[in-house]
Amino acid sequence: MTRRGWLLFVAMGLIWGTPYLMIKIAVDEVSPPMVVFVRCVVGAVVLLPVVVHRKQLATLRGRWWWLIAFAAAEIVGPWLLLSDAERTLSSGTTGLLIATVPIIGVLIAWIAGDRRRVTPVRWAGLLLGFGGVALLAAPTVESGGAWPVTEMLLVAIGYAGAPLIADRALRDVPGLVVTATCLAFASLVYAPAAAWTWPDSLPSGRALLALAGLATLCTALAFVLFFELIKEVGAARATVITYVNPAVAVALGAVVLGEPLTLSVGAAFALILVGSVLATRGGVSPESPRETPGDSPAGTPDHPHDRYTATR
Repeated sequence: MTRRGWLLFVAMGLIWGTPYLMIKIAVDEVSPPMVVFVRCVVGAVVLLPVVVHRKQLATLRGRWWWLIAFAAAEIVGPWLLLSDAERTLSSGTTGLLIATVPIIGVLIAWIAGDRRRVTPVRWAGLLLGFGGVALLAAPTVESGGAWPVTEMLLVAIGYAGAPLIADRALRDVPGLVVTATCLAFASLVYAPAAAWTWPDSLPSGRALLALAGLATLCTALAFVLFFELIKEVGAARATVITYVNPAVAVALGAVVLGEPLTLSVGAAFALILVGSVLATRGGVSPESPRETPGDSPAGTPDHPHDRYTATR
């Protein structure tokens, strides 16, 4: 990788490790629908004019229903569930639970007809990953908080399933077009709920800064940098930031918010990370020779659609 590639990679690892911290701060004073609306509308305002200027909207002709399906699975559902879950869960915990996306993605791909055999190594990865989830979720479930964990697993399912829609129906549509139009659509969806839950008084400067950072840094700027990263190093290498983001989320939660960094959190992180790597290693296809895992880091696909919002 070039120096520019490494700079972009580090920047994206940090940027997409911070949304959980900012959401945690924002939802203390602002409703989850309001958080999602602000994030989407600012991202749309920044990115949509670029798409219009390039006259690329025509690439979506005949694909609007697929675009809506992708937006629902990638943004509309997950971002609300994520924001709501963070009213209960720590930012570090949500970041770690999101790290299960590659694991769930393997299962969804298999159900959808992925012809690669799930090898013993991949099964071990799946079991390790879900063992990490169980270890992480146990204290919350025992205290009567099963719903926030369920919300995060639904988020992970949405994040894992959305790329399948994009890969099958939106493959030849530029990534920036899909991102900008999905953000605009989500803004319209959440506008009524945001207006209904508009805060009675102006949120604190801390909450406003969190919202601004979430919308501008973690959404608008992040997508621009991510597409540059894909151009520089390729989609497969770019998606490896999936394994960096949870560590950033946990570290920021501990340093900024004082969230406990316990032994169980460390063990869960190790199980989920190792499980994700093993579960996404190449399997054996009945139609081709054994795949070489090194051909695609962590077994990730070589198409940008497969990780539009790698941690969103």
